[in-house]
Amino acid sequence: MIKPIANTTCHLCSKPYDDPRILPCLHSFCLQCLHHETEKSGSQQMFQCSICEQSINIPVGSVLPQNLHLGFEVELAGYMSKMVSNSELCCDECVDGRNGLAVVFCCMCRQFLCRHCRDHHSSSRKLSKHNVVGLDQEGARQLQTTIKPRDHYCSQPNHEDNKLNVYCETCSMLVCLSCITGTHKSHSVKEISTVAKTHQMETTGALEDAKEVMTKLTGAIDENNRMIEQVEVSKRNAFLAINQAFEILQQTLEERKKTLLSELEAISLSKTTALTLQKEQFETMVGDIGHYTDMVSQILQTHTDHEIVALGGLIPTELQATVKRVQTISLTPNQHSNITVSVHTDDCIKQLSKLGNIFDFYPSPYSSTWMSTSVARVGTRYHVKVQSKTSKGEEYPHGDVEVKGKMTHNGAVVYGEVEDHRDGTYTITLTPQTAGPHQLLLTLNGQHIQNSPTDLDVKPKRDYHTLCNSQQVIQCHWPLCVAIHDNGDIYVGSGDHCIYVFDQTGQLKNTIGSSGSGDVQFSSPYGISIKGDVLYVADNGNHRVQKLTSSGKFLHKFGQQGSGQGLFNNPAAVIIDSNNKLIVSEQSNRRLQKFNESGGWLLTIDGNGSGNRSFQLPWGLALDPQGNIHVASYGSKSVKVFTKEGVYVRMYGDPNDPIGIAIDDEGYSLVSEWRGHCLSIYDPEGNKIHTVGNLKNPWGIALDPRDGNVFIANYGANTVLKYCV
Repeated sequence: MIKPIANTTCHLCSKPYDDPRILPCLHSFCLQCLHHETEKSGSQQMFQCSICEQSINIPVGSVLPQNLHLGFEVELAGYMSKMVSNSELCCDECVDGRNGLAVVFCCMCRQFLCRHCRDHHSSSRKLSKHNVVGLDQEGARQLQTTIKPRDHYCSQPNHEDNKLNVYCETCSMLVCLSCITGTHKSHSVKEISTVAKTHQMETTGALEDAKEVMTKLTGAIDENNRMIEQVEVSKRNAFLAINQAFEILQQTLEERKKTLLSELEAISLSKTTALTLQKEQFETMVGDIGHYTDMVSQILQTHTDHEIVALGGLIPTELQATVKRVQTISLTPNQHSNITVSVHTDDCIKQLSKLGNIFDFYPSPYSSTWMSTSVARVGTRYHVKVQSKTSKGEEYPHGDVEVKGKMTHNGAVVYGEVEDHRDGTYTITLTPQTAGPHQLLLTLNGQHIQNSPTDLDVKPKRDYHTLCNSQQVIQCHWPLCVAIHDNGDIYVGSGDHCIYVFDQTGQLKNTIGSSGSGDVQFSSPYGISIKGDVLYVADNGNHRVQKLTSSGKFLHKFGQQGSGQGLFNNPAAVIIDSNNKLIVSEQSNRRLQKFNESGGWLLTIDGNGSGNRSFQLPWGLALDPQGNIHVASYGSKSVKVFTKEGVYVRMYGDPNDPIGIAIDDEGYSLVSEWRGHCLSIYDPEGNKIHTVGNLKNPWGIALDPRDGNVFIANYGANTVLKYCV
């Protein structure tokens, strides 16, 4: 039987391989096809294998190795195809095949021979030992077992008769003995048999590794099959559990239905019985009164005066007594007809629509994360948000996972209250009782969450009632607004149309900008806000917002005077929310606008009109821990609160021309009063708890992000004041 031959057709040209070259991905193509494909792609170095789609880098000047074995297979397939084709073949030995058609094939000469040339082979001492086979299936089978790969000869000029039996390691190619004395002189060369043996050993080692990997893969396939079977088992178990749960629900609902119907029947019977008894009482009275009225009518019509007098007052007395009995009782039905049923199906349906979960993964404590945006303080609730995640780092969207948290300090432990939001997130609330270094430990299913345990510094309880005397005074001409960098530097917008930068000791270290309308020039920088190393300036007189680096390098600007979207009319303040969105207040347009980092308009909160949501001369802005926007409404003498979407929430306070506002991480508001010459402090509910006086036209307020200390631009006194909390 003829053995199957490997595929000898090129995947690119669909023809038998011509000089096949092998790529690093071990797929082979015709050399000419490779040249054509690289030229077509415009890259002489990159080639994408059309079989495995792997991108192959072919360095310029490199020579891809020949697939000699595949070339031999192509040659063999060509011979065998002709041998079994039953077509007439010319003799390869005769000139123009003049002696007739081929009848045999010589496996040594690789020639089809006619009878004459066959006989010559048989009679030639040199050729008689060649293996000659017939042109049929049996001959093709013999050819497969007999023919050997050709010897390969050097292609260099004058070396054509030399076999390639030496390998040049320097050039990574086969050469002949003559080459090593010429172009490959002084190169590192080895006999081809030695190199082949080394390659065979390496290939054998790689083969053993491949077999080992194959064994593992086979085991993995078996494990997958086992897991597939387990999935079916889990599916059946889950199916039964779901059916059982809903059967119990149906049974419970049916029992509840029977109970309600029974209660309905009892109430209905009670009402009907009471009404029936009352009706019978009324009917008895009707009968009595009818009897007396009939008798009286008859007496009055048939009796003589003597007979009527003889009866005396008996009849009127009885009749009046009956009437009085009727008058003393209520003729209104003693039961109302309404029977109201209260079955809150909407809530029940909502719960049922979310009843149960099917999980195909489970959260991993090592992938789950946590964060907290609040500062830990004594006696204050400290919130930690945990996001459970799978081992792949994907957010786990379900609840019912055991999450715990606690703080430890010198042996004392504070345990957290855990709220399961049923969406894979949890809020842990802890209330530390002592200041100082603590350790925060967060676990999921008994294992530490990523970055747990961690050190946590609990700060003393903040007490604004002690905020009376400033601990630092910085001299600054016409301070309008103030912002604090993470490194402690103090930025002050000044009526000098510039921004002064002071270090933590109050020493001036930089001046940003000057008066004008160009880049990094200002006309009354009423509001500034800094996040990281980016500084935003509400350039009031130029009706724009400028974006600078913290050192004062210009980055971007947006806005011009007007009342349309994205335009400004005297911007007074700018703040940055947690999503890097900008919120700008405008005095003259009586509105707030929200923008992205590039100045693209997103939202307008209009303060025009009447009612609580309206405001006049909106000035200072601040965000509370929930992300709500607080507006110091100078003209409205109040603070207005809106959601980040612009929905009015509430108003609070009665400040005397509020102009600046800041809010700490606990939700306490600090509001400067321009004409009140003071700083008012409000708790998170909007109740005033303290007032700091002896100020002179205070303007902007900022809180140090590191410790919460308060900085106030005391405009009328040309100072910036620092209060420690």
